[in-house]
Amino acid sequence: MSSQPEAEQAQKLYDDPVTGEKVSKTELKRRQKQREKAQAKEAKAQTKPQVAEKKAAPAGNLEDELNPNQYFELRCKQIDHLRSDRSINPYPHKFHVNTKLADFVKEHENIESGQGKEDVEIRVGLRIMAQRSYGASLRFYDCKAEGVSIQVMCDAKNASGTPFAEQHDHLRRGDWIGVIGFPGRTKPKSRDVGELSIFAREVVLLTPCLHQLPSSHFGLKDKEQRYRQRYLDLILNDTTRATFIRRAKMISYLRQFLNDRDFLEVQTPMMNKIAGGATARPFKTFHNDLNMELYMRVAPELYLKQLVVGGLERVYEIGRQFRNEDIDLTHNPEFTTLEFYCAFFDVHDLMDFTEEMISGLVKSVTGSYQTEFHTVDGKVHQINWERPWPRINMIPALEEATGTKFPPADQFYTEESLEFFKGLIEKLGMTISAPVTTSRIIDKLTGEFIESRCISPTFITGHPMVMSPLAKADRAIPGISERFEVFVATKEICNSYTELNDPIDQRRRFMEQAKDKDKGDIEAQLIDETFCEALEYGLPPTGGFGLGIDRMVMFLTDQYSIKEVLTFPLMKDAVESGHKDTPAETLAKLSVN
Repeated sequence: MSSQPEAEQAQKLYDDPVTGEKVSKTELKRRQKQREKAQAKEAKAQTKPQVAEKKAAPAGNLEDELNPNQYFELRCKQIDHLRSDRSINPYPHKFHVNTKLADFVKEHENIESGQGKEDVEIRVGLRIMAQRSYGASLRFYDCKAEGVSIQVMCDAKNASGTPFAEQHDHLRRGDWIGVIGFPGRTKPKSRDVGELSIFAREVVLLTPCLHQLPSSHFGLKDKEQRYRQRYLDLILNDTTRATFIRRAKMISYLRQFLNDRDFLEVQTPMMNKIAGGATARPFKTFHNDLNMELYMRVAPELYLKQLVVGGLERVYEIGRQFRNEDIDLTHNPEFTTLEFYCAFFDVHDLMDFTEEMISGLVKSVTGSYQTEFHTVDGKVHQINWERPWPRINMIPALEEATGTKFPPADQFYTEESLEFFKGLIEKLGMTISAPVTTSRIIDKLTGEFIESRCISPTFITGHPMVMSPLAKADRAIPGISERFEVFVATKEICNSYTELNDPIDQRRRFMEQAKDKDKGDIEAQLIDETFCEALEYGLPPTGGFGLGIDRMVMFLTDQYSIKEVLTFPLMKDAVESGHKDTPAETLAKLSVN
């Protein structure tokens, strides 16, 4: 029985008047002594004549020694104390801003050291990236907003509104703050030119950061964490922000390029009864009300061509596609493409159009036709995007590379041709995964002998019809289609062809694809009767084009992984041994107890 009062005494906690947290009596006394010593030291320093600036220690040194869970718990208690005290609202509804940080830097960069424009009021929202204290009356914040960094200088003699200490004591790295002040430039004694700054009159907490940001010295380098917590990646890494800004500029350029040439942007369904438009494995979903199984689209092609049938002669769509395939450095299950269709274009018009559009895009966003690309294994490719681009005819190039004469292309669909190509890859010592079809073998050979040699943009033309179920037959060579692909640094960036507009021929091609599907090729297309019927109403001679935007962004931002150019790439679930409470769950349990 005597142990119970002792246990209660041991659990008795006291409020820390500064941080608002519950601590033991011993810990409270230790902190009070430490603060008294610090105050005495500051008072002593203020009595001395002012000397050259000394290196300041970052605020919150003791907090930096906490682990992430401890920091989160402490920070939540501090913010809860602000709420209960009601003197400061840690989540205000509004802060009026009148300045963009980029404009601020441009307009005031000529201010001389030691000068300020006190008649100019600056109101701006910023995130604190680092903070330094020089005694009780001088603080500096290194802040960022809109990708621009700025220093905020807070001197007690300039403060207005809330007392200086109450404005600053609760601020931490990562917090969003509203700064009201004027532009100026510091005048340090250690160097000739001071730093352009906002001289704050008042600093308001707009939103606290409850988590401990990674060290500014080491930064955030772990790729898994960067992809899973993209917001944290953007906070700490300016290169990530630059990648997504360039991506947006590229899409804007492509959209404007097509709009200027009288193309109409449209949107087509993302869920279809048949996964058509490309040879790819689809995702399945289910519509409960209609009791219908649907497929997420693998390409918008068939719908866009139906719009051309209807008289929208120049249409394009920039949107997401979904393919249930492997994830690797250049493939993500959902990705962004540009597809356009233009009546009265053929494959030759499309090649010229592609050169103009892509080379113009590169010049617009990089300022040059020359770019550099680093591969995952450390190779550096110098890429020249300036037109004209080389053009390689597929079948003659493969015959030359293998030293073998192929059967006529119009016989590629026969069993005899399939046996020939099986023998060829066996002779070359190559292997191919099932299902083994003529189309897949030729694709494998092309990757080995042609694509691997394409560094600067290169057209590969003359695809066999067995590889191109939606392309029009070559007007001169039986069995060959009017199609091209563009490869850069061994990777495909676009695919294009003169569109097949004969409904009878189209249905026959779909039936040949269905045979491949029966052999186990899960990527082969099914017969789309709705599309075939639309063709019966008349598709004018048309050229179609598809561009992989994600891969194009990879080349123009020098990123070998597609995850670097996607805001939120698909990731595997993180595997953990047993359940561990998150900081928020820990805090919730503490508040309940």
